[in-house]
Amino acid sequence: MVLRGYVPTSEETLQTLAALRLQSLNSDFSNHAPFPRLEELFPPHVLHARLPAPCHRPSTKCRGARLRAGLLAGGLWGQALAKQRAERDQRLRGRLREEGASTMAAIVEKWKLLQGMGRPEAMAAYVALVREWPGFGSTLFDVDLRAVRLQRDRGSGQPWQWAALTPFSPQSPVGAGSQRLWLGVGAKAVSLYKPGELEPLDSFCYGRISSFGASDSSTFRLCVEDRDLLFETSQVDEIAQLLNTYLVSAGARRLPQPQELATSPPDPTALPQGLCPTAGPWQHQPSTGSFCS
Repeated sequence: MVLRGYVPTSEETLQTLAALRLQSLNSDFSNHAPFPRLEELFPPHVLHARLPAPCHRPSTKCRGARLRAGLLAGGLWGQALAKQRAERDQRLRGRLREEGASTMAAIVEKWKLLQGMGRPEAMAAYVALVREWPGFGSTLFDVDLRAVRLQRDRGSGQPWQWAALTPFSPQSPVGAGSQRLWLGVGAKAVSLYKPGELEPLDSFCYGRISSFGASDSSTFRLCVEDRDLLFETSQVDEIAQLLNTYLVSAGARRLPQPQELATSPPDPTALPQGLCPTAGPWQHQPSTGSFCS
């Protein structure tokens, strides 16, 4: 999760995590210790984010100017542009190597400070740092939130509305376009994260989920109390299977113990411990693949 960028945190913490990984793998620092590649210790996207954004040439509005530019591009001017692009790419690669060397040096300095720490302690410290993120323990899926429909529009023939702004809520304005999000499926709740953000945009404990399922191989639908959410993802089956597993587990935890059956009738509105108090009865939870009406 860390190397894929699924743990939003500071670069300083990422360097500390890399140093703890080295301590766990190689014990104390040594010039003769094997060094993994930087991409095996530190998220590559962080280094790429340091590079300057490519400069875009302003678009030419004049038709005649565009024509002249097209004619020039076919000759010497085209060769000059190709040479400029090659030089720019070479500079970017050099800058990336510099950033990588600087980051590795910072990681090594932190590794040296861990001298005497055993492998179990290093692993425990690593996990403790990662656990500081609220989404720790959840399985994260890359999704595009394509559309949202409020409960009052169900069955009324109202079209789905395109999702728009964050933070996500039923009152969020809607407009064109979709939102790239992380869908975090955990033991107690399903959460939506903006990539790179520490806190979720919204979380839904399982008592609030009325149904879910796949409308096709790349579209996943989640019905949560007052709204329906439509996601586009390549991992529809994985999300549905994991949700179903957690729902079955939550339903099993809700079953009364034998001594409870003998002393008092079961409370149909009781919820599993640790779940939100406003959730509805678990008997309304559907099986995988069902939908809201």
